[in-house]
Amino acid sequence: MPIQPSKVIFLDGEWLPWDDAKVHVTTHALHYGSSVFEGIRAYNGKQGTGIFRLGPHLKRLLDSCKLLHMPVEDYPQERLHEICIEAVTRNDLDECYLRPVFMRSAGGLGLYPLETPVSFFVFAVKWGRYLGQDAIEKGVDAMVSSWRRFNASTSMPLGKIGGQYVTSQMVSIEARKAGFGEGILLDERGNVCEGAGENLFAVMDGEVITPPLASSILGGITRDSAIRIAEDLGITVRYAPISRDMLYLCDELFMTGTAAEITPVRSVDRIAVGNGSRGPITERIQEQFFAIVEGRTADRFDWLTPVPAASPARA
Repeated sequence: MPIQPSKVIFLDGEWLPWDDAKVHVTTHALHYGSSVFEGIRAYNGKQGTGIFRLGPHLKRLLDSCKLLHMPVEDYPQERLHEICIEAVTRNDLDECYLRPVFMRSAGGLGLYPLETPVSFFVFAVKWGRYLGQDAIEKGVDAMVSSWRRFNASTSMPLGKIGGQYVTSQMVSIEARKAGFGEGILLDERGNVCEGAGENLFAVMDGEVITPPLASSILGGITRDSAIRIAEDLGITVRYAPISRDMLYLCDELFMTGTAAEITPVRSVDRIAVGNGSRGPITERIQEQFFAIVEGRTADRFDWLTPVPAASPARA
């Protein structure tokens, strides 16, 4: 999905013009996928700009560094917090997508990386609906991919690690070439795992069901948000394996993620989910989510980090 350049990027302690933020061709992460990252949205609401769940995102970023044995002592969470806010203000953005990244940089090749320096950068850009402008209301058509999600014996599902997203790319390529909006991965047991870049929820008999962390999923921040909203609305949430046939027989199905936000799935493998449109429980969770991030209702979960110097609040 193309992005529009913004003004400046933070790279290793400096704010550089967009075109000057470069890395060397020997950068370790380019060769071996040795990077960790986050995707974070900032929304422009009635109270001004707020970054959505900045603390949990940055904690997961540092947890991913821990999994890859990356030394990041120069960037405690408080410092990362400040840089992300500054990325929004320096680029004069009232709403945006933030991408903080730690990566092994130039200075070493080979599969033992612990002597290779670690670099850090953050950029902020305008970025629209990941699965399409109409997807939030109308939903997307998905397919079960021929690719499987890796498990904890082959990699680290709880880490948001660059190299692990090659599989997700293959899932998205397969789905788009076949005429679908997104692909769905099964785990090694044949149960439903997640989308190419989203967590999954099924609704059956008034209950919301989502695979547990032990099902090799990423512990999504938006996933957690949807769970908390559902519980706050009095909807039962159950952590349980989802079989492939449940995708076809459930009443509703939706995806969550920073990029996808909360997106209904209207069909899987060309079989309609429910009545083939957004279901009532999905719509209730969506409505509460967007009401919070857009400032139309109180931020009762304390999810938004204000950006004081950002553009004025929407009318």
